[in-house]
Amino acid sequence: MKPTSIKRACRMLAGSAALALACSPAWAAQASAKQVRELMDVFGVNRMFQQMNTQMAGMMGQQLPCVPASYWNHFLDEKGVQALSEKMIPIYQRHFTAEDIDGLLKFYRSPLGRKVVAEMPATMAEGMQVGQQWGRERSQAMMEQLQKDGTITGEGRCPASAPAQPALGKPAGKGSR
Repeated sequence: MKPTSIKRACRMLAGSAALALACSPAWAAQASAKQVRELMDVFGVNRMFQQMNTQMAGMMGQQLPCVPASYWNHFLDEKGVQALSEKMIPIYQRHFTAEDIDGLLKFYRSPLGRKVVAEMPATMAEGMQVGQQWGRERSQAMMEQLQKDGTITGEGRCPASAPAQPALGKPAGKGSR
């Protein structure tokens, strides 16, 4: 092979390797903080955080009635919501490329995407109600079965007479082997 042919082959090989790396997901362009903020705006993330804060303030107000309501109104403010949003940006950047974010923005700005965003809170709330009801029914069935089997008492407690079991792999005494 001539020296120029070797150089040309090396350049082609290097170019092919660079192209392969550029197309590899590991080398995909990271989403910018600006892109992530746009996506979070389209999702209404700050609004969701504010709603969560309001719910949390209500629960805390019930648990700590000595704290004035005005405290909770100012404790969970826009500044706190913004700080939480900023902490979310690196998470999105780890899981989505710039191309992914562009695709998501395109979808969530479409009529169907806007409908998903609008309907998701109600869908999630209804799903949580169904899940809670299912959990109550499942827990009740489990407790009834454990009582029927004699594993727990009628009050839903472990029987007091159950002997303590030695830890696995540890001998119970001298002659246990």
